[in-house]
Amino acid sequence: MELGLGRVRAVYERMIPMSCPVITVGGTNGKGSTTAILESFYRAAGYRTGAYFSPHLMRYNERVRLNAEEAADEDLCQAFAAVEEARGGTSLTYFEFGTLAALWLFARTGVEVAILEVGLGGRLDAVNIIDADVAVVVSVGTDHKDWLGPDRETIGREKAGIFRAGRPAIIGFDVSRSAVDEAERLGARAVMGGRDFSYEERERSWHFTSAAGSRDLPYPALCGRYQLANASCALAAAEALPGLALTAQDLRAGLQAVRLAGRFQTLPGPGPRVIVDVAHNGEAAQALARTLREQRAPGRTLAVVGMLKDKPIAEVFEALRGSFDGWFLASLDDPRGADGMFLKDALRGVGITPDGVYGDPVDAYKAALWCAGRDDRIVVFGSFKTVGAILALMQDRRGGGGGRVV
Repeated sequence: MELGLGRVRAVYERMIPMSCPVITVGGTNGKGSTTAILESFYRAAGYRTGAYFSPHLMRYNERVRLNAEEAADEDLCQAFAAVEEARGGTSLTYFEFGTLAALWLFARTGVEVAILEVGLGGRLDAVNIIDADVAVVVSVGTDHKDWLGPDRETIGREKAGIFRAGRPAIIGFDVSRSAVDEAERLGARAVMGGRDFSYEERERSWHFTSAAGSRDLPYPALCGRYQLANASCALAAAEALPGLALTAQDLRAGLQAVRLAGRFQTLPGPGPRVIVDVAHNGEAAQALARTLREQRAPGRTLAVVGMLKDKPIAEVFEALRGSFDGWFLASLDDPRGADGMFLKDALRGVGITPDGVYGDPVDAYKAALWCAGRDDRIVVFGSFKTVGAILALMQDRRGGGGGRVV
């Protein structure tokens, strides 16, 4: 990792430039969901879309979507070759290389709107070489302190670095004051959640209000009431983007069709319900705990967790204390992965004794599945790598014609 825009911008200037409207989406939590909702709005309206996500769960293709479908291997390889040719002797990080490849592919295929998820922070992230027509900061938390700063106010300023003078800056409901101040300092046109747009939950629908008016909408297909805040940010961004009209029907259809793996996603199959969620910081863990309370299971709820060691592990466990009847801990085979015994010590630190410690997420999942009854549920969370391992296992079993494996 090497933060900074000089190298990646120099390479981009030697490549095909994008000419379509761009929405950039940053934040600590919710930026992937907001990106997916915006993509779904514009697809429902028939626009050619390009969407860039980070990170992926199972395969790199997930990061680059054209018209809501993962980019094909051959298209990505052509894009990588174009970046390699353009960079010459300039060094690029993994994320910079991939970002340039996505931008090249969007330009070459002539997408009509591009929605770009920020990878880390904002101001110095490779995505920020693009001057977005609309920029969104969905939320500000305290993830990535080693890179972004020691506190929420410092991190908020970094995330607000995607805003541009004179252009709409959509600011979500859970942000730091510093992000608002930075938008003002940059001269952006702040559109703030709770001031300029809001939402209200209802029994069978939800209500969105902004300067453009108010409307009743169906709940997003992404599970969890916290998704309403993300959907509201997406709606505010769509209203602020000039030139691409969306009808009420487009918005309704987009909310009902949106898809993004790993966000309180229930996996198909018989037996206990299996949910995967990429919650890996304190704020996301609190949202997961709320959703579990709202959607109670008739039986027990078992946790399968593997995390990166640079995440706020104790904070995550504290937020989820009382949410699970059993804990199955997994080591992650990654330079940044936390060892299962380290997780055990952290869990004991909040007063919980795990049911077992395993060498990888698949073994931890199989152990939980062995212990679970038909009315129980298993929640796999803690890292994209943890969730990705279980999604890959389930995909392999379905591909082989089998069901869940114990």
